[in-house]
Amino acid sequence: MSDNYFEYGETEMQYLKSVCPSLSEVIDRYGVIKRKITPNVYIALVDTVVGQLLSSKAARTIYGRLETLAGKVTPEKVNKLSVEQLRGCGLSYRKAETIKDITSKVLSKELDLEGLENLSDQQVVKELSSIKGIGEWSAEMIMLFSLQRKDVLSYKDLAIHRGICRLYGLESIEKEAFEECRKRFSPYNSIASIYLWQLSHE
Repeated sequence: MSDNYFEYGETEMQYLKSVCPSLSEVIDRYGVIKRKITPNVYIALVDTVVGQLLSSKAARTIYGRLETLAGKVTPEKVNKLSVEQLRGCGLSYRKAETIKDITSKVLSKELDLEGLENLSDQQVVKELSSIKGIGEWSAEMIMLFSLQRKDVLSYKDLAIHRGICRLYGLESIEKEAFEECRKRFSPYNSIASIYLWQLSHE
């Protein structure tokens, strides 16, 4: 299966460069950054739950076991698995329960994943974070890396904090200053996030 990447280009990059000279330097340094996305929202939700509080390597291993066990990660396939079978993949009881809960809500149409496209960012966060085990940060990551919403800057993401601090030479950033960054980068906060994550790993 071919990889999918977050779509953006010159329009977004030039806008961000125009509103922030510091970010302009970062954009010039890295050019277009390819960030993988998962267009299938159900898979993205399961993957997000699997990866919570784990290294990416451990998360990939567990997801791979789940994929092998299910044959394919779909609501119909996962629904046939018990919590104990999910735990056998290396998932905690809480994560296994969350995945079963998401699966049953999708199959019963209580959670309309296709309908998320028609909701505002705030409504998407509210809808997804109503699921036990999916918090605001997880919902924002789904918006960014599955729905490809372009105006997401997660206050709860520590790497984003680190990236902003490195961008402006700060020790830490308070909520008010963070919101100023959000206003500055809007309507392309997601693209700014991609560069801030890259900067945070320098």
